[in-house]
Amino acid sequence: MPSGYLALDFPLLWVPALLVIGLVIGSWLGVLIRRLPEGRAVVFARSACEGCGRPLRPIDLIPVVSYLRLHGRCRDCKGPIARFHLEVELAAAAVALWAALGVGDDISRLSATCVLGWTLLAASWIDMRSMLLPDVLTLSLLLMGLGATWRLEPEAVADHAMAAVVAYLLFRAIAYAYVRLRGRDGLGAGDAKLLAAGASWVGLAALPNLVLVSALLGCASALALRLLGRRLTGTTRIPFGPSLALAIWLIWLYGS
Repeated sequence: MPSGYLALDFPLLWVPALLVIGLVIGSWLGVLIRRLPEGRAVVFARSACEGCGRPLRPIDLIPVVSYLRLHGRCRDCKGPIARFHLEVELAAAAVALWAALGVGDDISRLSATCVLGWTLLAASWIDMRSMLLPDVLTLSLLLMGLGATWRLEPEAVADHAMAAVVAYLLFRAIAYAYVRLRGRDGLGAGDAKLLAAGASWVGLAALPNLVLVSALLGCASALALRLLGRRLTGTTRIPFGPSLALAIWLIWLYGS
């Protein structure tokens, strides 16, 4: 894992390029977030207006710029384009910049950190929108975590693989206990897979902190919802993926 709290040795000339890459990735993530839960094609299908279905022209696919030029509307039907596309693009760029501040100019670590952050961003957004954590994201993240470990710390691969197994079994045990006590499901299998994926990145020693931080963030999110006026009961479903994703990100960047 990265070991610093703030990397100030990152070349400033790289910042514009990194932000552009983040915006481009964010544009694709917006498509993924909308289509993946619906089982629609993500990789090879052309981007199209969600209202009229017309394929978007290349000039309409420039991140941020196209949205602002068209005032958030389709060029053809003038229907509104969901603002969340702009939000995802900006968030992905922010993730790239945060990654650079966290790991500095080590290209291997920076690349791994950006991939981690962007995948967590997509998983969180999907969970907030649909209460789902798709296997294709969580399992891919697990494999990427082991791959990143093999690339950066090859001697730690076995430890990180064990961490993933322990994390999954621990979460499933907690979920089973919850069902026995409350008589209903309260913790999703997707959350268990995301925790296992996160453990494959941070390792066995960091697993207790990962569990603790994610639990604290989950409580904080529930409190924030109450403060914002949302009525919460014992059966209210709150997505845990965003809290878990943020915990993975923080432990990866600052956990050692």
